[in-house]
Amino acid sequence: MYFITKIRDTIRVPPTKFSSNLDKSILDICREDMEGLTDAEIGIVVAVTDAHKLGEGKIIPGDASAYFDSEISLLTYKPIVNEVVEGAITEATEFGAFIKTGPVEGLIHVSQIADDFVSYDAQLPGFVGRDTKKTLKIGDQVVARIVSVSMKNTVADSKIGLTMRQPGLGKKEWAKLKTVVKTPKSAKPKSAPKGGDEA
Repeated sequence: MYFITKIRDTIRVPPTKFSSNLDKSILDICREDMEGLTDAEIGIVVAVTDAHKLGEGKIIPGDASAYFDSEISLLTYKPIVNEVVEGAITEATEFGAFIKTGPVEGLIHVSQIADDFVSYDAQLPGFVGRDTKKTLKIGDQVVARIVSVSMKNTVADSKIGLTMRQPGLGKKEWAKLKTVVKTPKSAKPKSAPKGGDEA
């Protein structure tokens, strides 16, 4: 889910960035330093949308830079468990499919692709359902639900687990397919008890 997040931080502005428009210099520095960062609390910083100084800067002896307390507005993306997301399949492997959702990729494990036994087909490359014949391949647009989130220090190290094993999830075309229903084999009728009078 996307959020607008406001934070306060002290920004170091080197002398080369001193100008009549210090707020623009602070914004440029924040964009360079913060965009793409990951934080367990606020998620992934997608963009710095605004930044401005709060008061006068401070100078530290031996450092020509000035330090400004600043208020910064961020566009962040934080995946939330049970959130429904939409995206395209970017990769298919024997153990599952990867979906691009926002600035990060999530994994749909092979057991979570469909409510059917699904096998990997290297020729697609993608997956085929045994009974339903549903297919999933690179480029397909899908709807999935987030089931697990592990946010680390970088986007590459963060992990998102997804499922498509529920009604309304998966490819839109799947909703139009007829579901194959297996009818149980009828049980053999019980033999009638033998008649006769008891002595």
